[in-house]
Amino acid sequence: MTFLPKPKLHHPDLAENALGYTRRDYEGAISTLCAGCGHDSISAAIVRACFELDLPPHRIAKLSGIGCSSKTPTYFLGNSHGFNSVHGRMPSVLTGANLANRDLVYLGVSGDGDSASIGLGQFAHAMRRGVNMTYIVMNNGVYGLTKGQFSATSDKGAKSKSGAINRDEAIDLVGLALQLGASFVARSFSGDKAQLVPLIKAALSHQGPAFIDCISPCITFNNHQGSTKSFDYVRAHNESINFLDLIPAREEITVAFEPGTVETVRQHDGSLLKLRKLDDTDYNPRDRLAAMSFLAKHRDAGEIVTGLLYIDPEETDLHDQLGTTATPLNSLTEAELCPGAAVLAKLNAALR
Repeated sequence: MTFLPKPKLHHPDLAENALGYTRRDYEGAISTLCAGCGHDSISAAIVRACFELDLPPHRIAKLSGIGCSSKTPTYFLGNSHGFNSVHGRMPSVLTGANLANRDLVYLGVSGDGDSASIGLGQFAHAMRRGVNMTYIVMNNGVYGLTKGQFSATSDKGAKSKSGAINRDEAIDLVGLALQLGASFVARSFSGDKAQLVPLIKAALSHQGPAFIDCISPCITFNNHQGSTKSFDYVRAHNESINFLDLIPAREEITVAFEPGTVETVRQHDGSLLKLRKLDDTDYNPRDRLAAMSFLAKHRDAGEIVTGLLYIDPEETDLHDQLGTTATPLNSLTEAELCPGAAVLAKLNAALR
């Protein structure tokens, strides 16, 4: 099938961000995925998030593995750096790129087959090592490129399009990310852009490993009655734990009021914001153990919890742990990279 390229001309009155770019400047090629695929909605959310964050496209590096989800970087951020790795190996390739050039914004895109099966070990080490990245898994519960077999995230008891029942327990990537030390963990739904866009913006702004598991129904192989990853099922069982937005850094606005009360606060643009403080029994996204317990409780009730599940705003990344230089490695001179035999001898002596 042949697709015509997107026209280079666009309406002169398109809105521009602070850099003078329009949203079209963050798009890519025309998608070749099935019409109605949830992955295209996630691509559109990434485009909107990067546009609204005023990110320079040439400062973004997008990496992926193999699968329908890993094709999507072609469809967004066409002016950014891109690398399509082998099946399941995106996290290690991204880690190497991040160590070489820490100044780029790293976006890893993967699928449930790519991350929860062949790449499960890669996913685990990227989370526990604290690689500064946004890691998005487009989770549809099937192998779409190979005609709809169950994947490792398919729920036990789910029915395939052919009528087969999945007898295996599902791997919960959100639960694993929490256990392995990710400092930003969220889940969303491709059909809920009002929630997904702020989550992506927050993840891209976070320092450390930020993971988003995005339920993304496969319109061809996993959107039927009996599927637990279909549009209808997720909408019926979606338990959203918070309403999200991202406010860029400005002078701090502080307020103090009691739980259960409402306070009106004037914002930077002059608008008024009414705040209702939830009581102490409500969800706390900074409690890792509570998040894990909350997930298990609602999973047993057949509910899919979405929203910001956990965040550690003080978390550091792999560069902090390794004590690497503030200058990207690809910008160092030969003299800085190879300081000579005397320095090597001193280093070897310290290891004896």
